[in-house]
Amino acid sequence: MNGTIDHVMMRVEDLDETLDWYGEHLDYEEKGRWEADTFTNVYLGPADVHDDGALLEITYNHDDRSYEMGDAWGHIAVRVEDVYDAYEELMDAGVEDYRDPDSCGGRYAFVKDPDGHEIEIVQRDHGARWSIDHTMIRVEDADEALGFWTRKFEYEHTGRWESDTFANYFVKPEDAAEETMAVELTYNYDGRSYEMGDAWGHFAVRADDLHNDWETLMERGAAEYRDPESCDDRYAFTKDQDGHEIEVIERN
Repeated sequence: MNGTIDHVMMRVEDLDETLDWYGEHLDYEEKGRWEADTFTNVYLGPADVHDDGALLEITYNHDDRSYEMGDAWGHIAVRVEDVYDAYEELMDAGVEDYRDPDSCGGRYAFVKDPDGHEIEIVQRDHGARWSIDHTMIRVEDADEALGFWTRKFEYEHTGRWESDTFANYFVKPEDAAEETMAVELTYNYDGRSYEMGDAWGHFAVRADDLHNDWETLMERGAAEYRDPESCDDRYAFTKDQDGHEIEVIERN
């Protein structure tokens, strides 16, 4: 199984506004588009995104529905050379002030897109500017979550940060490029539960062979949510132990 995160999907209420926002503020360009009768998917990323870098999939449903953010998904994090300079640049361009670097110990900062999806700004010495560094999800059992990603998708544990009230664990495919997106698993110690909401959609993980890799996931006890046949043999979906959806997709 390849295992590289191909994209992370979020739903938006105004497609043009979203595309303008990511284009103006994060220098994202359109990498692909799929128009269906009831929805539109647009794939965005920096011009020089790495071959193993993750894209952002924007889904716009044509029925003008609204979405609930929930709290089971946290944020995407994007890479910059200097957190302070990048945050000031966004403020000067009219982005709303949310969590500045000083409020985050000078190590990162946060803004929100027009629909309220949180975007962390992190300082990195690798990867294209504004490329996706990681996506954070919240989990109710850290041991179970780490076991899911290491057993089902052959990810390895690449880092952790433990505080008095929570812990963050980072996982990536084995031998992944630095530019590959990591999954950040956030575990709060107070035993809280989370609401999934529908403003966030899924991760998409690359498969070497869709059907063979799907069978491997089934042998490893992954949830059979939407098998390849039900998706016209173009992709499939499983879920983690907390209900976060994970698409399995074969890329040529």
